[in-house]
Amino acid sequence: MKRKAASFGIILFFLIMLLCPQEVFFGASKGLLLWFQTVLPTLLPFMILSGLLISTNSIVYLDRIFGPLFCRLFRTSENASFAIIAGFLCGYPMGAKVTADLLRQERISKAEGQYLLSFCNNTSPMFIISYIVWQNFQDKSLLVPTLFLLFLTPILSSILFYPFYHKKQKTSSPEKNISDSTKKQAPHICIKFQMLDTCIMNSFEAITKIGGYIMLFSILISLLSSAPLQKISLLHIALPFLEITNGISMLCAADTSCAVRFVLTLSLTAFGGVCSIAQTNCMLEGTGLSIFPYFLQKLITAILCGMLSALFFQLFV
Repeated sequence: MKRKAASFGIILFFLIMLLCPQEVFFGASKGLLLWFQTVLPTLLPFMILSGLLISTNSIVYLDRIFGPLFCRLFRTSENASFAIIAGFLCGYPMGAKVTADLLRQERISKAEGQYLLSFCNNTSPMFIISYIVWQNFQDKSLLVPTLFLLFLTPILSSILFYPFYHKKQKTSSPEKNISDSTKKQAPHICIKFQMLDTCIMNSFEAITKIGGYIMLFSILISLLSSAPLQKISLLHIALPFLEITNGISMLCAADTSCAVRFVLTLSLTAFGGVCSIAQTNCMLEGTGLSIFPYFLQKLITAILCGMLSALFFQLFV
C-alpha cells in the first residue's frame, strides 16, 4: 500500500511538473542559484577539510583542546568534539556529515552518534548574522538575542535528550575501546594525492546531493505558491517550513506582527526545514543512524526555540 501511494505521488508530481513548466523552471533556477552561489562555496571547502582532518587523524588535536569542555557540557566522549564544533559553526548538514564520518571511522559508537544528531546539526552563525538578521530582519538590535537563542536552544535540547541515550552509552563497551584506541593513535599527517582525491570526490558527491534536494524543494515551493491552495491560511505557515532559506524570506515578508515573524523565523531556523532533514538523511546513508528520532528532536527543538523567543519578546521588546 505504501509503495502504491509513493508511486502515485511521484506520478502526480511528474504530471504537475509537465502542466506547470514555468513554475518548475522558476523553482529549479532559484534552487540551483541558491546552491551554486551560497551553499556550494560555503559548505564544500569545509567538507573537504573535515574529510582530511578525519582521514589524517588530525582531529586528535581538536579533541585534546575542546574535549574536556564538551565532555562536561554535553557528556560526550572526546572523539565527538569535532562533530560538535562543525555542527554549531558550519551549518546544515555538516554536523550530521561529520558525525556519520566519525561513526564510519569507528571513533564514536552508534548510540553516541544518534545523541550527537539531537543537538549538533544547526544553522551556521554566518547564515544567522548575514541572511536572517541583516537581510531579512533588517534590525541589528536583534543580532545578539537571535544568536543567543539559536545557540542556547540546542544546548538545552542536549540536556533534554541525553537521558534517552546515556543507558545505551553505558552498556556499549565498544565505545570505551574506540575512545581509548583513537586517543593513543598519533596523527599521521601525511597527505597523499589519493587521500585528497578521495576527500574531494566524497565532498562533491555530498554537495551534489544537497543541491538536488534544494532544487526539488524549491520546485515544490514554487508549485504550491502558485496553486489555489495558497488561500488556506495554514499553508502560509506550513509552506516556509519546507526549505529554510526560501522559508525565512517568506515569513519575514508576511503581513504579521514583528513578534510573530521573529518567533516563527527562529523556530524554522532551529528546525532547519524538511529539506535539511532530507539532506541529513542522505549524509547518514550506511551508518545505521535513524532519521525519525532526529526529525522528532528537531521538532521539539523548534517548539522550545519558539517558546523562548516568545518569552524574550514578551519581556524585553
